[in-house]
Order: sequence, then structure tokens, then C-alpha cells
Amino acid sequence: MEFTKGHGTGNDFVILPDPDGTLDLTPGRVAAICDRRRGVGGDGVLRVIRAAKHPEGVALAGEAEWFMDYWNSDGSFAEMCGNGARVFVRYLVETGLATPEGAALPVATRAGVVRARVDGDTIAVEMRRPRVYAASSTVLDGLTLPGAAVDVGNPHLVCALPAGVDLAGLDLTRAPEFDPVVFPHGVNVEFTAPGDPVDGTDGHVLMRVYERGSAETLSCGTGACAVAAVALGDTGQDTGTITVDVPGGRLTVTLTGDTCWLAGPALLTATGTLTHPLP
Repeated sequence: MEFTKGHGTGNDFVILPDPDGTLDLTPGRVAAICDRRRGVGGDGVLRVIRAAKHPEGVALAGEAEWFMDYWNSDGSFAEMCGNGARVFVRYLVETGLATPEGAALPVATRAGVVRARVDGDTIAVEMRRPRVYAASSTVLDGLTLPGAAVDVGNPHLVCALPAGVDLAGLDLTRAPEFDPVVFPHGVNVEFTAPGDPVDGTDGHVLMRVYERGSAETLSCGTGACAVAAVALGDTGQDTGTITVDVPGGRLTVTLTGDTCWLAGPALLTATGTLTHPLP
């Protein structure tokens, strides 16, 4: 099984080329591949498959040739992954499966079709605008934190830390608690603190995230979009650009009308062959 390794601001993925859908992937095999001691290691798997060859992508084949079949590191599926989409596009372009010229490159996902633009090391993906739809809360180490529920094609809970609580000091080795009524399929939880002003943007937020199915990661693209939507709403603006710093680097989120552009670096780092028998 051939693979490529890539990351977007430290959010790392094992990319498996499977244009015609012949790989026999299972949750156990995905978890084994993502194991950082016994496998390749990654926050998830990106299977590169033609939309027409995947049962969840065939309806979108008229809009996009390629389907991003994304699996979390525990072997579960995710509806969408913003950094994953950016790394997926980097792979398509560098392997010649797609060209970045002209109109934005479409990619099919479980959350619909997203479009990407390539500018050197930076790849931006256009997704639907996040929808802030409810108040909720999480409990972490006995601390109850109020937050906002946000739909970015996948579920998020954005929690701003109160004064006196250090973002860097949070213990995210265990999953935060959440309301199963509001989030029946689980949730990605973002913890935020204000950052210093950044020229040319409408706000600056520092973020850490506990991802559903992957634990804490260095970055989460859809999480950054959720955080930006909440931060922009706090300014009273409807459109604008928010800088989001994650442990793995910096992302820029621009909200315009019904769309959300997530931009940042996306790089491929290694290629190889899986030789150890998988479960």
C-alpha cells in the first residue's frame, strides 16, 4: 500500500491513493496506519478516490472528479476537515491529478463540494459559512465553560476562556464533556483566548482544540472557521478576516456572505510503502 504524508499547520495526515476504490480500508486498519508508534502516524487518513467510485461521492461526481474520503485516527468517519482538504488539494496538484490554473479546484466531501485555490505554499479552501446556532457548554477538569455551538459541516463547540485561565495550561489529554442532546454525534471542542492585533485583519484569536475521534491536534481547519465565526460575531460585523493561531502555526479565515475561506500552508513531507501486515 503506497502512502504520502502531509500536514497543514501541524495537522498531519496519511494520504492513500486509491483512484478506483480498490483498497480494503477498515476502521481497524485506519487506526493501525495512524498509530504513531506502530504505524505511519497521523491525525487521520485521506483516501484519494474518484467521486464516481465512492458511494458517498457519486452524487457529486458531476461537480468534482475527486472525493476526499476522510477517516479520523480512531477509524471513524468525519464529515469535513478543512486542513485535510487543503492537504488533499496539495496532493492532487503535486501528483498531477489536478491543475490549479483557472477557476477554483472542486473537491467532493461528505459535507458537499469545496473549492480550493493554490498560491505557492498557501492553499485556501472555500467552504460554506459556519452557522452559530446554539449556546452550550463543556466541562474540563471540573471547570464548566460556556460556549457556542457551530455547524461547519461538522459539529463544533467554541469556548472562550475566562480571565485567569491559561490556554497553554489546559489539560487536553482527556476528552472534554459535552451535552449529547446538542451534539448527538460528538463534537470538536475549541478553547480560545484573545491575541494581539494583527494588521489587515479584524481580529486575532489563539486556539487549542480537542478533535472528535483524534484527541488534541496541533490544528483544526474547520475549528478555526468556527472560532472565526464566533469572533467576528463578537465584533458586530457580518464579513471580515480573522487570524487564528493554533499550536501548529497560523491560519487566516475570511467570511464573505455565505462562504468561508480557510487559508494557510499545506505541505507534503514523505512518501513510502506500508509493508507490515495490517489487522
